[in-house]
Amino acid sequence: KMAGSSAPWTGSAYLFLQSTCKTIALPALYESSQKKPCVFKALKLALADSTGSVNGVDMLKVHCSHPHLIVQLKFCKQENCRRFLRSYREGALQNSLQSHLQLSLATTTVPLQVELKAGSEHLDKMLKDEDRCLECIYREKPDRLPDEEITELEECLKSLMFHQSTNNNVAGKDCSSLKSLSQPYPSTGSSLPTQLTFIFQGQQFDNRTITPDDHQKFAKSVSKKWKQVGRSLQKSCRALRDPVIDNLALEYDREGLYEQAYQMLLRFIQSEGKRATIARLIAALEENGLVSLAEELLGLHSSEDCS
Repeated sequence: KMAGSSAPWTGSAYLFLQSTCKTIALPALYESSQKKPCVFKALKLALADSTGSVNGVDMLKVHCSHPHLIVQLKFCKQENCRRFLRSYREGALQNSLQSHLQLSLATTTVPLQVELKAGSEHLDKMLKDEDRCLECIYREKPDRLPDEEITELEECLKSLMFHQSTNNNVAGKDCSSLKSLSQPYPSTGSSLPTQLTFIFQGQQFDNRTITPDDHQKFAKSVSKKWKQVGRSLQKSCRALRDPVIDNLALEYDREGLYEQAYQMLLRFIQSEGKRATIARLIAALEENGLVSLAEELLGLHSSEDCS
C-alpha cells in the first residue's frame, strides 16, 4: 500500500512526554519564555539523534497539556520513520531526550515517561510490529504546517548553533541569547494582536484561552451540532479544513457524540494554541444557535438551566 504510491511518503504521530520528577513540569518549562528555547533545543537534538539527521523528522506543533508535553511529528521518508521507531523501541530516544534536557536546562537528571500515538492507535502496544506502526503513522497525514512559533524557534536554534560552531566561547548562552522569543506567537503574518475582551449579550468578557472545563462542557452539551460548530471554526483554522471533520466523525463513531465533539475541539486547541480563545468558540456557538451553551461556558447560568 505504502510502496505502491507515487506520492512522497509522509506520516504523522504524536509523542507524549511526562517528567516523573515532581519538581520538573515540562509544560510549565515550555510555557516559560526563557526556558522554551532550551526545551525546544533538547527536543530537536534528541529527534535528530533518533533518525541520524537533523531533518529526519519535523516538529509541527508542541502542545502543553499538563502534565504532558505533546509533540506532533511529521515524517517525510519511510526510512527515517523506521530509524525513529527503532530508536524509540530500544529506549535510545528516551535516553537522548533525558540527556539533552539535562544539558539544555542545566539541571539534574530529567526522568521521563514517553508514549507514542498515531490517531487513535497506541503504538507502544505494537512496537515489535514495525510495519504495522509504519502503516498507522502513514495513515495519519500531517494536517498542518509548522507553527509560526516552531519556525521561529528553528531559525533561532540554527543561528545559535552556527555561532557556537564558529565561536566556542558562547557556550552557556543557550537560553539567555534567545530571550527575545517571549511572545508565544511572533508577529510574522498578521500584526493584529488577539483581542483582550469581547462583547456577548451586551456584556464584556475576558478573551481567555479555552480551559479543560470549557472543553468538557462543550463536548457534553453540543450534541449533534458539533459538526456545524467545527465548520464555523474551520473558516479560520486550517487544522479543521475538509475532510478533517468528516474523518473525525468516522474515526470516533463508536465512541459517540461526546468523544467526536471532544476530539474536534481538541484538534482546534492543539492547532491554534493560545489563539484558541473563548471568543472564537462563543462566536461559532452563536452562529449555530447554541446560545444556551455559550451562556453556560461564560458562567451566565448553570448547566442545569441549559436545555
